[in-house]
Formats: sequence, C-alpha cells, structure tokens
Amino acid sequence: MLLAVDIGNTNIVFGCMDENNNVVLFERISTNHQATAVEYASLIKNILEMNNFKINDVNDAIMSSVVPSVTGTVTEAVKKLFGIDVMIISPGVKTGLNILIDNPAQLGSDQVVDAVAGINQYPVPQIIIDMGTATTVSVVDKNKNYIGGLIIAGMGTATNALISKTAQLPRINFEKPEKVIGTNTIDCMKSGMLYSNACALDGIIERIEEELGEKCTVIATGGLSELVIPLCRRDIILDNGLLIKGLAIIYRKNKSRKSG
Repeated sequence: MLLAVDIGNTNIVFGCMDENNNVVLFERISTNHQATAVEYASLIKNILEMNNFKINDVNDAIMSSVVPSVTGTVTEAVKKLFGIDVMIISPGVKTGLNILIDNPAQLGSDQVVDAVAGINQYPVPQIIIDMGTATTVSVVDKNKNYIGGLIIAGMGTATNALISKTAQLPRINFEKPEKVIGTNTIDCMKSGMLYSNACALDGIIERIEEELGEKCTVIATGGLSELVIPLCRRDIILDNGLLIKGLAIIYRKNKSRKSG
C-alpha cells in the first residue's frame, strides 16, 4: 500500500492508495511545526490503526510539501515507522506536467500534484481550486499545459486577519448561515466569509473562461472546499482526494521509470 502525504501550512493530509489505485484512507491533521519525528510517527501509526490498517501494510511512500521545516521531520517519522525512504516531490521528480509559467520552479508542489491528478482524471481545459491557508486557482489549457493561475487569501487566513485588526469581532466556526443577510455579528461574519468566497470563485471562473475563450471543467479540493463549493452557482466537481490521487500517479510514473 502506498502512503501519500501532503504537508500544508495549516494541515497535513495522509492518504493511502491500494494496488488498484483506490483511495482507502484519507485523514487530515493540523500541521505542528514543533512536533518531533517520534510524535509524527505516533500520529501516523494511530491514523492507520483507527482505519484498521497495520504498519506492515505500507510499503511505499511519497510526499509533497510547502513547509520545508516540517518536511524533514515527517520524512524521518516515515523512515522510523516503516523503514522505507520517501519520494519527495522536487524538480528532479518526473510529473508529466508541462508548466508554462515564467518560473516553473516557483510553482507549489501541491499545485503540481493537483494538476497531475486533474489531467489524468477530468476533461481539459480545467480550473483547479485548492482551498487551504491560501486559496490557489490553477489553469490547465486544452493541451494539458499548466498556464498559470491566481493566489487568494484563504478563508481562515482572512478571518484571522479581520479578527486581529478589530476590537469587537469574535472568533467563529465556519458553517453555513441560515440566510445571506445576517442579523447578529456571528451570522454576519459567517455569511460574509462563506458567501464572499463563493461569489469570488464564481466570478473568477467566469473571467478565466472569458480569457481562454472556452468553458472549463472546474475541480475543487482542500479543507474548506466542502463548505464553500455548495454555495457556488457554477458547476464545480468536489474532489478532496485529488492530492492523494496525484501523488500516487507521480509515484508510479517515477517508480516504473526507475525500474526500467
């Protein structure tokens, strides 16, 4: 079984793929910059056991990360727990994705992995939305080239900034309000954050399609997508396993290349 790990600024996603390319495990935990390799190893072991898997069920591992300070710690944790080396998404790893931006090295590994999964699973051209600490919007053209995108402040990031700059606004839980027009501070904040993000995505999709001159398949993933995407008016595919699928595709591409 392949262990796939994506380290983000806010969350770490752990997933497992079986030999038939099915996602058989998907869990999300908070990114802890202070945790040791032993602590992460314990967390991974607990995640496996909670999902009725054993340590020896895992025989391969791949990782993408946008947090260099945590990458080495989790890599060491995987090595301690399973006794295997981790393939890390880096410039030397073959992805099969043609990146047509000014500096391809600047593209986040999570966006690369999302796009690899997208072009292998859905019709092109595509717009891929990943909602995490930042909301990234990636655009893949009809020839499966990655041509660019947008970076937007994530919903949690924007909310924290709002709260930190105001004296009387409280922290809120993200959940759908009963109506758009709030009648108290908390509902006003919930409505403002969720619907502003939904409307922004609808508008961005429209403008990207206008610029490309054609309709796109739109895919969304990431921790906050399940809350926002149902509020959008555009037809958007929700696929929270996109990163795990992309990592599995890249792993097998490189493994077969190395074997050959």
